[in-house]
Amino acid sequence: MADEQEVALKKAAGVSREKDECQVRLKGRESDYWMSIEIGMRGGYGFQVQVTSGNSSDKHGKMGAGCNNLRRKKEKQQCKMVRKEEGSSSNQPELAAFQLALLDTLVEEPLLYLCDNQSLLKAVNRWIGEGGKAKLVGAPDADILAAAIEILRKRIAAGTANFLVKVKAHREESANEGADILADKATSDPKVGKEWYQGTNRAVFT
Repeated sequence: MADEQEVALKKAAGVSREKDECQVRLKGRESDYWMSIEIGMRGGYGFQVQVTSGNSSDKHGKMGAGCNNLRRKKEKQQCKMVRKEEGSSSNQPELAAFQLALLDTLVEEPLLYLCDNQSLLKAVNRWIGEGGKAKLVGAPDADILAAAIEILRKRIAAGTANFLVKVKAHREESANEGADILADKATSDPKVGKEWYQGTNRAVFT
């Protein structure tokens, strides 16, 4: 056992990535740690179906979105976004990450979505229980929000549970950091496809 721990420590020390790998291990000594952090205490690691975290990146006008599914670790979802004429913001890729997560989840699968962006949660919350009163007029990035809301509508009509939970950023949470890495890579990786790059025809003042 001591030899295995020594090998694991040396491997971890030799990692060249800027961010911690944050590999979740729910068996053995590390399980107590992972179950005691925010996502663990909120029931994320014990949630029996889909648990996905989304994140965004905005670097010099190049935006990236990424979502990290803890149940299907080999399936990573990411995209890059470029809307030069309309500028960039963290809200655009945050909405895109949420929509990617919804697209990656079957309509009949309950979803726990973890997010560190309060603006996204507020944008979605405006549509809960509003019926015909809710409008997209004046909403920032209304096209992306509309696509996400339409998927949510289908999920709710099917009786599927949807949970959106706010988590703190930059706390070395495995799901959140994994999504952050995907979003960062999306801004520069030529293999990552573009989404939501067409203009919205809204007025832009310069």
